[in-house]
Amino acid sequence: MAMNVRLGVFFTRFKPHILIIFAQVGYTFMYFFTDASFKHGMNPHVHITYRQIVASVGMFPLAYFFERKTRPRMTGTLFLEIFVLSLLGMEIVDLKNPRGIAKVVGTSVSLGGVMIMTFYKGPIIRNPWHPFIHIQHKASNLHENWLKGSLLTVSSCISWALSYIMQAFTLKRYPAQISLSTWMNLVGAAQSGVFAVLTQHRPGVWSVGLNIDLWCIIYSGIVCSALIVYIQLWCTEEKGPVFVTMFDPLCTVLVAALAYFVFGQKLYMGSIVGGGIVIMGLYMLLWGKESDEFELQNKSQLESDSVHETFQQPDLQIGASPPTNHVLQHQP
Repeated sequence: MAMNVRLGVFFTRFKPHILIIFAQVGYTFMYFFTDASFKHGMNPHVHITYRQIVASVGMFPLAYFFERKTRPRMTGTLFLEIFVLSLLGMEIVDLKNPRGIAKVVGTSVSLGGVMIMTFYKGPIIRNPWHPFIHIQHKASNLHENWLKGSLLTVSSCISWALSYIMQAFTLKRYPAQISLSTWMNLVGAAQSGVFAVLTQHRPGVWSVGLNIDLWCIIYSGIVCSALIVYIQLWCTEEKGPVFVTMFDPLCTVLVAALAYFVFGQKLYMGSIVGGGIVIMGLYMLLWGKESDEFELQNKSQLESDSVHETFQQPDLQIGASPPTNHVLQHQP
């Protein structure tokens, strides 16, 4: 019984941490699924369109039945306000406080670790065993598009960071995570579909067989675009966008580890060093965020005690007045 209580308390306190780690694990497997699907010939633009359609179809019934009475009305004014507010900052940093310094240093350290993993290779770490799963790679195209891939990756990180900030502001005015996930996937599917139609002129790219392409679309749509996006929205509302984004480097470490141990891909010393630095920075940032929460809890407790004392003091005065009146009535 005591063990169940402890587990319940542990899960309640660390529920956002557990869920966001699960989200990073889900994204990790998605990268390998999409890698295999793209190597099989799946068009990336068509894949994104189908993936978001699957997510929309899966989330719409849940949004309708669970949030139809609670979700606010989505208006054009709300969209415009969210866009303007999304340009503003989110995290408060106090450089005079150790927790503020820890957040800045932890973020910088994690970013440095990811940069090392991305741009520094170092010596190759030999894999002593055969891979459990083998994916064919077209090595001739890897170096030709390295610069283009790096620029697209940086652009993706910037847009991803802005989307987290927009989600945080949206949730303040539209606190319905399932409905917001559905809206995001519907709009994303429409945008991706239009872009794919304009850029892909062969009808054959839209055909999907009963193979890795179909399973990749189903997994990416249901797990990543639907379930994980909902988890991220929930964690953003509970902990803020910085809490959600600071776990993103964990996915980079997991991808490198699985690529080496399971898929038999080359692992470089830079990936090991960068992964260790990412974990160290993540712990520093977590410490800074946890200190924030303790301070907010203490502040809320002090405010609650102050309000309680304010309401209690008039009661003491009222309770003391009848004896005084009683004495005055007996005076000659």
